[in-house]
Amino acid sequence: MARDLETVLLRSFVTAVRAGSISRAATALGLTQPALSQQVRKLESTVGHPLLHRSPSGVSPTRAGEELLPYAERILSLCAQALTETGRALTGHCGVGLLEDLAASQLPQTLADLARLHPGATLEVLSLSKAGMREAYDAGRVQLVLDEVPDLPGPTRWTVRRPLVWAVGQGVDVNADPLPVVLFSNVCSWRTAVLEALERADRRWHMAFESNSLVGVLAAIRAGLGVAALMPANLEPAMACHGADALPTLPDVELGLARHPRTEGDPLIDAVETALRRTI
Repeated sequence: MARDLETVLLRSFVTAVRAGSISRAATALGLTQPALSQQVRKLESTVGHPLLHRSPSGVSPTRAGEELLPYAERILSLCAQALTETGRALTGHCGVGLLEDLAASQLPQTLADLARLHPGATLEVLSLSKAGMREAYDAGRVQLVLDEVPDLPGPTRWTVRRPLVWAVGQGVDVNADPLPVVLFSNVCSWRTAVLEALERADRRWHMAFESNSLVGVLAAIRAGLGVAALMPANLEPAMACHGADALPTLPDVELGLARHPRTEGDPLIDAVETALRRTI
C-alpha cells in the first residue's frame, strides 16, 4: 500500500520544529499537547524514523527530521498557494528583502514556486546590509522586508517569534570551560541575546571565531571551532546539539515585516506577503 504524507501531520511537525516546543506548537495550532504529539508520532510511523528529539527544554529535529523539514515546508506552501492562486494571474515586480539567515532557508524556494505559478510576475530576493536595505526600500526597489524588528526600514506590519538553537562543531566539548563560541561580528540584538544567555548561566566563554556572514559562521562550525546560535532551518544535521542541557536556553528572535506604503492593494505584493507569512 502506498504511503501518503498527510498535510495536517506535516503542519504539526513543522510547527513543532519552528516553535521548538510541543506546548507552544499546540497553542499555535489550537490543539492539546497530547493531540499534537499523537500527530507527530503518526507522521514518524509513516516515514519510519523518529523526527524529533524531545528534552525538558523543548524539541529539535533528528537527522531524519532535518531531511524531511524542507520537503514538508514546501508541500505546505504549495498547498496554500494552490488554494489561493489557482485561476488568478499575477503580473508586475516585487522585491523582497530578507535577513541573510532567512535567505538561506525555505523562503526563497516558496517565492520561486510562486513565480512559477505566475510567469508574468518578476520576484527579486535581496539580502543587504541594514543601510543598503533601507536605501533599496526608500528607492522602491524592495517592497517587502522581513528582518529582525529593530532593523526594519519601515513600520512593522506584523511580527513572529522564532527560536534559536545551538549548533555544535564536530569534536567540540559543550562542557568546556571556557566554552568556544562562534559569533556574528555585526552588533545586533541576536548577538547580544546569546551573550546575555551565557552570562545568566555563569558560563565562561571565549571568542573562537566571528564573521559578518552566515556562510562564515557555518564554515567555522563545520571546522569544529566552537558552538553558535542559529535558526533551526540553517542547522545542518551534523551540527545538532544532543546534550542541550549543557548549554543555556537561547531566546527567541522577533522577526517582523515592513511593507512599502505605496504598495497597498497590489495583488502581487499581497500574494507574496501571504506566502511569506505562511512560510515563516
